[in-house]
Amino acid sequence: MITTITLNTAVDVTYTIGRVTAGTSHRVTDVHRRAGGKGLNVARVLRALGHQATVTGLVGGASGAMVRRELADAGLREELVQIAGDTRQTVTVVDRASGDASVFLEPGPPVTTAEWTAFKDVCRHLLAESRVVVLSGSLPPGLHDGAYAELVALAAERDVPAVLDTTGAPLLKALGAGPALVKPNRDELRETLGTDDAVAGARHLLRAGARAVVVSLGADGMIALTAEGDWRAVPPRRIPGNPTGAGDAALAALSAGIAEGTPWPERLRQAVAVSSAAVRAPLAGDFDTATYQELLGLVETEPLGTDP
Repeated sequence: MITTITLNTAVDVTYTIGRVTAGTSHRVTDVHRRAGGKGLNVARVLRALGHQATVTGLVGGASGAMVRRELADAGLREELVQIAGDTRQTVTVVDRASGDASVFLEPGPPVTTAEWTAFKDVCRHLLAESRVVVLSGSLPPGLHDGAYAELVALAAERDVPAVLDTTGAPLLKALGAGPALVKPNRDELRETLGTDDAVAGARHLLRAGARAVVVSLGADGMIALTAEGDWRAVPPRRIPGNPTGAGDAALAALSAGIAEGTPWPERLRQAVAVSSAAVRAPLAGDFDTATYQELLGLVETEPLGTDP
């Protein structure tokens, strides 16, 4: 079983607009609402890839109840912890004319010390039956920057590989606990370390304690720096669509690769293929199966030589 942790769950609302023009009113052609947060998206992709996933995190209020109902309807096991605050909403606006998407993220409800303690108790229970744990997304108000470091340390005590996808101080503070993998994208790496050099930034994260680093480069694919070697994987073409859940899809494939012991070049190839296929799906947490199968045979993987 792979456990996914989402401390800042959400109800994701996606609006599709014919064409977005700044400073004007817009008629929305399509509206989608679903339980969201990065770990929930990872769990959906894992299930579609044939892996058992359990979702845990923090939820509250009417939005939190909606999250629970939708996970049950989707057939996903959940061990969510109830908090007093209301689960947040996120809004994605998709411009049909350009294929681009803009995302608006609420900060989330405050979390108390008692609620955090209760969550860690649930986490300890789930780690006892987990092959991999995925920790992803922002921290809600009330949690300190070392929250992920605490959870990675709990996983390390039980020899469970921890996969971490976050940014800024929460990422940097967690590195000393030795996560098995961290996966920033190029913008997050720049935000965290102030560098545009993806390879140099990844090496910095390795020296600070990560055992492997994968950096998403958008249409340029991904790079992986690991103890087994360094690789780059590139999709055959740019895939238009909604990229909102692409990183979560990649994280699902990488986590599955850890659970299965898949060699790194193949692991990276699968991550790029499913990430690109996720762009073709209208909602985060889904991917286009036909595109995924097609790209599996077309994604090029090679040893990493020069900086991207």
